[in-house]
Amino acid sequence: MTDSESTFPRAGFRRRFGSWIYDVLIGIAVYMVAGAIGFALFALAANVGLIDTAGYDHLIDVKESSIFYRILVDGWSIAWTAYFFVYFWARSGQTVGMKAWRLRVQNQDGTLISKKTGLKRILPTLLGLGNLLVIFDRKNKLSLQDRLTKTEVVVLSMEASQKGLEKGL
Repeated sequence: MTDSESTFPRAGFRRRFGSWIYDVLIGIAVYMVAGAIGFALFALAANVGLIDTAGYDHLIDVKESSIFYRILVDGWSIAWTAYFFVYFWARSGQTVGMKAWRLRVQNQDGTLISKKTGLKRILPTLLGLGNLLVIFDRKNKLSLQDRLTKTEVVVLSMEASQKGLEKGL
């Protein structure tokens, strides 16, 4: 990474919020697809006798009647949604929404974050609420998740954004 690439300005709240809108929609889609696959696997397990339907007529009633099954099926969907974000943050520093708004999450030295750091960012992100801190921290423009993981979200120049697209990042 060159010196000019590591000195991009930090992103403000509006840009982060625009990216968040895109990523929430994609996150919902990932959650729904994972949920469909997870429930299909749950149905398959019930059909082969691995899950006792306990006299319920519908599998959704079986799932909802057991906290274990609820955590299993819903946890599957949440895990895949979290994996989506961590994978793209660690791979290129950008989710689809971040690409659209020319944002990149990175370590404060300009390097890509690790998957471990990405996992640490998930919880304090609080579905995007961690970014509200940027409104009050106009000088540093660091969100809650940035502060806790020593990362930052920067605004890429048009040239750097295009280079990332050419590399397939």
